[in-house]
Amino acid sequence: MNLKVISRNVGSALLVSALFMLLSAFVSLMDGPDSALAPLLISFAITFIVGVFPFIFVRRTEHISLKDGYMIIFLSWLLSFIFGALPYALWGGPFNLINAWFESVSGFTTTGATILEDIEALPRSLVFWRASTHFIGGLGVVVFLLLIIPTASPLRLRLTNMELSSLSRDDYRSRANHTVYIFAWVYLGICAAAFLTYWALGMPAFDAVCHAFSVCAAGGFSSRNLSVGAFGSTAINLATIVFMLAASIHFGLIFVMLVRRTLRPLTNPILRFYLVMLGITATVTCVSLKLQGAEASWGGAIMNGTFHVVSYASSTGFGIADNSAWPTLPCFMLILCSLVCGCAGSTTGGLKVDRVIVLFKAIDMQIRKSLNPSSMYEIRLGKRILHDEDIYPHILYLALFILLIGISAIACLLMGDPNGHALTGSLASLANVGPSLGDIGAMGNYNADPAGIKLVFSFDMFMGRVEIYPVLAVLASIFNRS
Repeated sequence: MNLKVISRNVGSALLVSALFMLLSAFVSLMDGPDSALAPLLISFAITFIVGVFPFIFVRRTEHISLKDGYMIIFLSWLLSFIFGALPYALWGGPFNLINAWFESVSGFTTTGATILEDIEALPRSLVFWRASTHFIGGLGVVVFLLLIIPTASPLRLRLTNMELSSLSRDDYRSRANHTVYIFAWVYLGICAAAFLTYWALGMPAFDAVCHAFSVCAAGGFSSRNLSVGAFGSTAINLATIVFMLAASIHFGLIFVMLVRRTLRPLTNPILRFYLVMLGITATVTCVSLKLQGAEASWGGAIMNGTFHVVSYASSTGFGIADNSAWPTLPCFMLILCSLVCGCAGSTTGGLKVDRVIVLFKAIDMQIRKSLNPSSMYEIRLGKRILHDEDIYPHILYLALFILLIGISAIACLLMGDPNGHALTGSLASLANVGPSLGDIGAMGNYNADPAGIKLVFSFDMFMGRVEIYPVLAVLASIFNRS
């Protein structure tokens, strides 16, 4: 393991965080300055010094092994969490060490779960830093997983390459190094379009920036206590639905539609499955809300039901209504959305519809083989034929995902679980959705949970964001030197 290579690349990640800490300090100066200026400047100085140190004393090298790439991913996220918690911890208020860590992990993993009961009581510079962690984390997923890991070795990681490209881009072809820039431009384009749209629709510029940072990263941190619902605007609600949907679609497909000016990517089987799933889920949710008396009018049922289905399915977590008292059926629909979430190659969390489709097709093939053992069958995804080595990692990931939810829920129960969040909180954290049901719903928070349970949920957020395998690979390389 080449510690010099690892330190330089991890240092790059920390310098990005330091830059946004400095920008947050400028926001503080513009406000007067506010009470978060000193914590932000101290955090910037510490993060910058640690991040720039390897560039001064370590020579640059182009060779990165697979183990080095995995370790870079692992440490980049982990140290970003640690240094990202500094502004919260130094500012104080509701942020003890555990709460600061939880908020930092939730921000960088674009989960959007929060311990804050009164967001608007924070200085604006700290609110901007919260939103910045979403922006860094959302783009960081694309940059690290597409730039460092796939090009780290001639062998590459078959699983990573499959997850981020091949299963959801039948009509999209590009070399790995070009893919990084394409994804980055689409990401920045969604962010810019969201900001301009929010601003044009009457949202204050500061709020527009924070919500644009959150929506493009499929995050969910808002600058208001009532999330998007605080603005009371149907136009803003509809715009948010559009941008949450865009952030949950494979960025390569969006690139093709924009650059080639064609709607052909809409025929992609994964995208069609995702849109049909959203349509059915939203319809059931809206009808249930009206017929079961949770909403007084059809307009309110359609708006609130559709918004929250897209919010949970995209793993964004914005809210416009309090869903803590919704009937069982719409709550079940939201849990279903939280489990599956959006498409591979986007900033969403969850299992991804790609894997769900592969699972269904694998089950169908196995049934056919049982009925006709002598026949030959193949799994097709669009125009592509999937082989066993393509299918196996996804089926294994599904099993690991469900297993982790079970282990996390058991760990929470062993700690007492006084608020009943063991299962729903574990699912929402591992899927990077953030809000769930009850008092951790769209308008709730995790502040009442014990410190131990917050640590479990933080671990789930990390595992969900890096998609389990990199963490397992790092642990295997540490404990199995041979």
